[in-house]
Amino acid sequence: MAVDATSGATSAMPAVREAVRRVPELSAAAGSLRGHDSDRLAALAELGEVIGWILFDAGFYRAAHRMNTRALALAELCGDRWTARFVLLNDSMLQADTGAPRTALEAAARVRGTRALPARVGSLVAIRQAHAIAMLGGSRDALDLMSRARGLFLDGVSHRDPPWAWWIDRTELLGHQGWVHARLHQWDKAVPLLYEAVAAPGPSYRDLFAAKLLSVLARAGAWREAEDLIAALAPGAARIGSVRTTQTLERTAARLLERSGTPRPLREAAVFLREVLASGERSDGPCRRRLR
Repeated sequence: MAVDATSGATSAMPAVREAVRRVPELSAAAGSLRGHDSDRLAALAELGEVIGWILFDAGFYRAAHRMNTRALALAELCGDRWTARFVLLNDSMLQADTGAPRTALEAAARVRGTRALPARVGSLVAIRQAHAIAMLGGSRDALDLMSRARGLFLDGVSHRDPPWAWWIDRTELLGHQGWVHARLHQWDKAVPLLYEAVAAPGPSYRDLFAAKLLSVLARAGAWREAEDLIAALAPGAARIGSVRTTQTLERTAARLLERSGTPRPLREAAVFLREVLASGERSDGPCRRRLR
């Protein structure tokens, strides 16, 4: 995860391939491991969760879902409910990003149990549900869920939070608030939230918020702002390690070139961004950290 956070998922792929090669249980049917040591199964489930996330951010969506399914089965086999919940939250995000909002909702719903969830975990559930419902056209319900996510986040941490609850912080919340507004085509509300999320330092996978911001600016016809953002993004775009992010940038650049009303300077900037993304050139520093 350290490599993923600093350099991106594509940089972590060699370690993923090596782990799968050296740990054959990761490829075995979970049922065949029944009766194995519970600590070993829990470790395998956690490793599977990490690999599933990296595969997802590296753009291997089917493989990521298969690994999530395997990690979930392993976690359930040894009774590791918290890892199972984390895997379900990851798979909910994957399903939403690959255009299956109803499946995303189902995965998020499975996180709940008989006891109330800690606030930070409940916040993550609400975020996942908000994305899926926004995709289904439920504007008011999606915004209500994001309001609930914000309220739960402000409740703070507790001793019941699992170790992975660190993932949700203020920047992550702001980015997802902006993203949900973008899904609802509420550009004027999405833009300031995404700008604030992009300006904050953080792990490399949050480059995605910068890509979402560019998409929103392009859709809103904010030409000058989009041109300025490309100027900030392009020098470091080739070293972005998140395929989800580079795919979003590529789609936005293509949309700008296809749109008849795109001003010439922005069209040229979009061409340059596509060339940099395709070139594999390297430059210094994650692009998002220059957006101040």
